[in-house]
Amino acid sequence: MRNTYLTSHFPLFSILLFSISFAIYTELQLTEWLMNVGLYQGMLEFFSETGIKFTLLFFLVLFFFMIFSALKLIVDTVMELSLLFFSQDVEGNELRKVRGGTWIYLIASVCSLFFVTVPIGIVSCFLAATIIYFIFFVYKVGESMSGAGLFGMIFFHVSFWSVSTAAVLYAAFRLYNSLIKSLPL
Repeated sequence: MRNTYLTSHFPLFSILLFSISFAIYTELQLTEWLMNVGLYQGMLEFFSETGIKFTLLFFLVLFFFMIFSALKLIVDTVMELSLLFFSQDVEGNELRKVRGGTWIYLIASVCSLFFVTVPIGIVSCFLAATIIYFIFFVYKVGESMSGAGLFGMIFFHVSFWSVSTAAVLYAAFRLYNSLIKSLPL
């Protein structure tokens, strides 16, 4: 008998490892920027070098942990909504089948630790895990769905994430433009 909760801690470890990968890279870049601007020497008068680095790393890990936790919450909600709309499963068996895919993110998050100096590597690990997990999700759930239900579910996911990404990019672009326009040049 296999315990269904055996892999329940994998998402937490995955989020933590991805957060550490992004935080280490960002901390290295932020430290270099502080040195170039000249603020790092002033900070050394009040704090030790390891104190500055650990404090930056702690807050960056916390920041990325919150981002990835929010993404996981959104992903779980969208996944369960798509199963509600397009699956005929009322017992939750499909959801149990998909839980095994947490291995994908765990392996990718461990791999991302090897790319802490290469941001494209970290992002590639995350995107590859997302694509592989989506294929895994469609494969596992698609066994018990009709063709129209499977098409609707895939369309729902792709359209939701496309619209969400476009909205975030648009908001960031608008914020950047308003910031540039407000500068006295």
